[in-house]
Amino acid sequence: MTPIRHIVFDIGSVLIHYDPNLPFSRIIPDEQERRWFFQNVCTSEWNIEQDRGRAWEDAEALLIEQFPDHETNIRAFRGNWNEMVSHSYDDTVAIMLGLIEKDYDVTMLTNFAADTFIEARQKFGFLNQPRGVTVSGEVKLIKPDRKIYDRHTSDFKLEPAATLFIDDNPANVEAAQDFGWQAVRYKDAPTLLRDLVSYGVVI
Repeated sequence: MTPIRHIVFDIGSVLIHYDPNLPFSRIIPDEQERRWFFQNVCTSEWNIEQDRGRAWEDAEALLIEQFPDHETNIRAFRGNWNEMVSHSYDDTVAIMLGLIEKDYDVTMLTNFAADTFIEARQKFGFLNQPRGVTVSGEVKLIKPDRKIYDRHTSDFKLEPAATLFIDDNPANVEAAQDFGWQAVRYKDAPTLLRDLVSYGVVI
């Protein structure tokens, strides 16, 4: 096995917590109504298009045209986004920072809207510590599209076989492996530590 030199971290659900229910449990207190709203209005499929680069103004306009009675709640999604990223996973962050201190080449690859990522960086300073990041909303590509792995590899001059990718989404992990990276699915910090050791990464 080629020794690992490059380590690529996903961000959401790996380094920081993300949950739209955090503000919306207040905005739409009724659980059934809130579930309907996320299943039919501000869906995951709608939200990921912002990760692909669609402007929030266009995204909101699209839904408001379809669901005019829900305009206030539709606009509340972006307006309360900061509450959705409530905290970091400090034990995993410590692992990442430790790898940087050990002189591993650490970068990040994330499905994230361009503007909300700017806010995330302001809120979580450790996101500025790795060598760099590929943000889907900036490059208009999203995981698990092979092209975003190719873009990250090219931009950061990675050797695929010497690259280890960490992501919570099985489809993203599989796509990275198909591209030629090593990859592990993130579950929690202790599991990640074991995975790193199994790849010969010194913590």
